[in-house]
Amino acid sequence: MPKNKTHSGAKKRFTLTGTGKVKYGHAMNVHKFEEKSGSRKRRVSVDGILAAPDAKRVKKLLGK
Repeated sequence: MPKNKTHSGAKKRFTLTGTGKVKYGHAMNVHKFEEKSGSRKRRVSVDGILAAPDAKRVKKLLGK
């Protein structure tokens, strides 16, 4: 049986933590910061942890 390939889009967007959780970066954190409020910028700058059902699907895409 051939090996499964890692999903190219998933490997650019998600990383696995040491404990096996899936970490992702929030959207809207690249440019046009002058029109965004400070609280919004602080909120999106922090990486998030995916919920367990979503993490299971992403781990499969990452080949884990």
